[in-house]
Amino acid sequence: MRVGVVVPARDEEDRVEECLRAVRAAIRHAGVPGWVCVVADRCTDRTADVAAPYARVVRAGRARTVGEVRDLGVRHLPPVDWLGNTDADSVVPPSWVADQLRHAAAGADAVAGPVDLDAELPGVAAERYRRLLTGTDGHAYAANLGVRATAYHAVGGFPAVPHGEEHALLARLRDAGFRVVRPPEVRVRTSARTTGRAAGGLADLLDGLGA
Repeated sequence: MRVGVVVPARDEEDRVEECLRAVRAAIRHAGVPGWVCVVADRCTDRTADVAAPYARVVRAGRARTVGEVRDLGVRHLPPVDWLGNTDADSVVPPSWVADQLRHAAAGADAVAGPVDLDAELPGVAAERYRRLLTGTDGHAYAANLGVRATAYHAVGGFPAVPHGEEHALLARLRDAGFRVVRPPEVRVRTSARTTGRAAGGLADLLDGLGA
């Protein structure tokens, strides 16, 4: 299996190196050919320079929806069999790629895992976040998502939406008859910050949980 991983980043010079080191380690651990593409989305800092030793960097200089940004990264990868997605403020475990491919080998067309926060949320927000992870809608985060490339392209990829692109993609896949799994053991650690880079993203969700 050839693997490609897309990482959108906007002004993430302080976090993107740790993210990319972890992604590269996960590809090596899986023992498969792999490529990483960072989409530097209108960055005003050194994100692109920091990312360059670890990934192909595509500079997105005009405003795009987050769905378009992720799809731009996919289109700048070489032909691959499996597409991993994470975020620049996230750190994947060494087994991340191998775990996704294990589910793919068992017939999954998409793997949507939960994310653990790198800091405890204050007060009632922590309990509300735990409930989200175990709710009837399950968990789906673009910071921890893998998709079979043929399935991704068959449904048109990430739609051009300003947020919730992972839910929209998974809905497209399910509607087309592809198999989506949500294994609780395939986890990623991500930032617990409540001021994020994309409106409507996880940071806004976390901020709202404390309201």
